[in-house]
Amino acid sequence: MKRATVFYCLIGIAIAAMAIAVSFYFDDSVRDFIMRHQNSAMRNFMRYVSLFGDWPLHAAIGLVLLGLAWRRGREEWTRIFLTMLLAMMVAGVAGTVIKRTVPRARPSVYTDARWGGPRFSSKYHSFPSGHVGASTAFFGVLLFTRRRIGLACLPIPILIGFSRMYIGAHHLSDVVCAAILGTLCALVVTQFVSRQSAIANRKLKIKSDPAGSG
Repeated sequence: MKRATVFYCLIGIAIAAMAIAVSFYFDDSVRDFIMRHQNSAMRNFMRYVSLFGDWPLHAAIGLVLLGLAWRRGREEWTRIFLTMLLAMMVAGVAGTVIKRTVPRARPSVYTDARWGGPRFSSKYHSFPSGHVGASTAFFGVLLFTRRRIGLACLPIPILIGFSRMYIGAHHLSDVVCAAILGTLCALVVTQFVSRQSAIANRKLKIKSDPAGSG
């Protein structure tokens, strides 16, 4: 592994660890601030954002874009849209496993124990946010493959994360950890698909030009 890669990995780990620590520290402060600034119109809007920000809409959009790219013969975009869907699936599975392994009561649940509880009750599936994890993984692939488009889409998972906190479904740390999980899934899946594509192209080139490969 190159030194530059190791350096950037260490920087990323440090930033992620700092973000997680800060988010847990400000959990109560952010929750109390949001509760003091509730607005019926804003709450209704955030409910719609939360509803349409779940993974089914992301999956539907991804599948439509994948089909259009494949039909038009855009191999690169076909690979990108497929990677987006795969990254979202991996983030969803990982998030579900964590929710069941580490139950955490949602902010709207009145209980003295913040951690622990029924593993299969959605009221104790606060950590991490499935909405944010899926959306971050989905658009994170664009951030790694098409930076400008990815940056333009970045407000979407941010708005979804805020909506989940506003309606009392998640803590700040749930959202931050989900964003980090989604980003990690997007990075890993993007790298995996890119390597597999490079290997396939190399094999295809060797088959098409056996004399040149010698």
